Amino acid sequence: MGLKNFFWIFFLALLIGSSFLFIKIAVPEIPPFTLVTLRVGISAVILYIFLIAQGYRLFQFVGLWKHAAILAVIQTALPYLLISWGELHVDSAIAAIIHGTMPLFTIVLAHFFTEDDRLTVMKVIGTFIGFGGLILLVVPSLFNGIQINLLGLLAITFASLSFSGTILYSRKYLRGFPHSVVPTAGYFLSTLYLLPFSLWIEHPFSLPIPSFEAIGSLLALSILSTALASLVFFHIIEHLNATSVSMTSYLAPLIGAILGVVVLNEQLTWNTYVGGIFVIVGVITIHGTFKFMRKFQR
Repeated sequence: MGLKNFFWIFFLALLIGSSFLFIKIAVPEIPPFTLVTLRVGISAVILYIFLIAQGYRLFQFVGLWKHAAILAVIQTALPYLLISWGELHVDSAIAAIIHGTMPLFTIVLAHFFTEDDRLTVMKVIGTFIGFGGLILLVVPSLFNGIQINLLGLLAITFASLSFSGTILYSRKYLRGFPHSVVPTAGYFLSTLYLLPFSLWIEHPFSLPIPSFEAIGSLLALSILSTALASLVFFHIIEHLNATSVSMTSYLAPLIGAILGVVVLNEQLTWNTYVGGIFVIVGVITIHGTFKFMRKFQR
């Protein structure tokens, strides 16, 4: 992996990691259902324009829609909503670190629901290390009696679990479709799912006009961390192997945590630092990245 390819990996990690910052800024003024509806709606329009430029028509893929209808829930609407709601109650840095547990859930689910991705000794060790970090992040809230904080942590954890399920589902049912078609269809359907709830629960037209910072964060979240991130991801998976791409799994949470501390002045406790390190080391161990880095240095 050369410097150019590492740039693409770091760029994708930056796009994903910064999403937690943008959510934290926007969600106090733009409530969760409305925020996610606007996020996926704007992204759907951008990706649809990109599809047309490629010569595709979204509705030509008849077999896509029944699976996209499921992915729109478990890959987009549900996890995006859980993260946005969760960040009303926890810092963006903590949300980013917990999001880093997604590969841990994926490797466990893959062992039980696939035939060619089984647990190995190193994967088991990495999983225990990573989930040990998750326990360090969550358990102190039980003893401190901060129930709403605990619910926020659990919401983001469940979002990571939901994201991991989409990887297995996509691998089984969505191979063969042009890469950018799947997220475009998913974002359109997610918008249709979420819009009625936004109008019914949050009455967005009666809300005060958001600040410039909130609107700017919404646009950055939609354009950069969602639409552009999807395009960059599909670009790099065509040029790099899975181990290289997996580096985003621990770079993105690290970037998200740093942005939360530096930009928002969030204060992290000792268990957040230790738990975050455990999560990152667990993910690195699972992906065999220590071995990969030794090869890269040669």
